[in-house]
Amino acid sequence: MKIKQAIDKIPGGLMLVPLFLGAICHTLSPGAGKYFGSFTNGLITGTVPILAVWFFCMGASIQLSATGTVLRKSGTLVITKIATAWVVAAIASQFIPEYGVEVGFFAGMSTLALVAAMDMTNGGLYASIMQQYGSKEEAGAFVLMSVESGPLMTMIILGTAGIASFEPQVFVGAVLPFLIGFALGNLDPELREFFSKAVHTLIPFFAFALGNTINLGVILETGLLGILLGVGVIIITGIPLIIADKFIGGGNGTAGVAASSTAGAAVATPVLIAEMLPQFKPVAPAATALVATSVIVTSVLVPIITAMWAKRMGNKPAVRETETAGLAEKA
Repeated sequence: MKIKQAIDKIPGGLMLVPLFLGAICHTLSPGAGKYFGSFTNGLITGTVPILAVWFFCMGASIQLSATGTVLRKSGTLVITKIATAWVVAAIASQFIPEYGVEVGFFAGMSTLALVAAMDMTNGGLYASIMQQYGSKEEAGAFVLMSVESGPLMTMIILGTAGIASFEPQVFVGAVLPFLIGFALGNLDPELREFFSKAVHTLIPFFAFALGNTINLGVILETGLLGILLGVGVIIITGIPLIIADKFIGGGNGTAGVAASSTAGAAVATPVLIAEMLPQFKPVAPAATALVATSVIVTSVLVPIITAMWAKRMGNKPAVRETETAGLAEKA
């Protein structure tokens, strides 16, 4: 059976399939973890420790040294994406209640959901798109996008926008595994290669554990709203990204469109933030469902819109698998 092949055909499948399997388990048998106990319970309820290891390995996979062009391009996209999410958070906090919208069509929407959906780019999706429609430097811009992964940037955005207050030790505790991994990966290339291999391997494990915090009823209730959130992410982050790519990054906007997605890892952010700040626990399940839907929507629409934009700009599709693969190995 070619299960992996089938999963890979689904946008963000490696994250979303285990997530929904976990949600099914939780919906049908919410007490399964406690019933079986031991390692099974650890697998079902181990979102935080599994993500801690993943965050460490993610840090180890990032190489500090890169060409100036790649750093300029990736830095422009990352900073613009984060800055846009910050502005959205600052505005949304003035209109959305602290515990999210509780009634009506927008029930479940919260500032946490908006920030989590907008502040992370799907690096793998971006790289694959730019292999076809961009230069090797543009395709290699995914090297810094990993910095967005995890709760770090979301914490910074929520904190600086005045929406949440994190104690210094909590902030350090969230970023420390990433920094240790980053340091080790840059001190020893062999360690970077060793730990980098675990980044993709751990995704289905934390996705399954994360799914076991979600009731499918919440996903069904937020489905249409999640679709609108995904479209909103493309529009709201896409426009500033296009402008930044053209006037700062030296491109024609194609890379900006390709970066206007929601990362699969963003699905875990609401739960992680809620672990550090209990005030977000009431909105975490709905926020998780909304972000999961946004991942699917942006994974489907962003490649289509990028192809249309590239055609308009006169970009010719070109396969650069060898060049991008080399950059990926160095990243």
